[in-house]
Amino acid sequence: MERLYLSFETKTRMSAKVTVEDVERVAELAHLELAPEEVGPMLRDLNAILDYVAELNELDTSNVVPLAQMGELEGGAIAPLRADQVRPSLDRSAVMSQAPETDQAFFKVPKVIER
Repeated sequence: MERLYLSFETKTRMSAKVTVEDVERVAELAHLELAPEEVGPMLRDLNAILDYVAELNELDTSNVVPLAQMGELEGGAIAPLRADQVRPSLDRSAVMSQAPETDQAFFKVPKVIER
């Protein structure tokens, strides 16, 4: 199989335009509390990421075969996986006795998302 080498030269430079409102919305969706002094650097970082993605979008990938998963190899072969083996699982009572809080069937954990 012929190897393809991609050139990382770009034809035009697109500039992403993330706004402060976009940063605040993304932070809200990610349940992040950004301090006012963190908004500027986050704005710069998100614009840099989008600029890089725009640069990658300019690459000619017409001769590159897309992968369905990273285990695929050249020539259509798939990387071998280890054989499945039945093994005994952990004893539930032994595991639950080590948990800080349990109902003897499941671990109880504190609620982490407040709305």
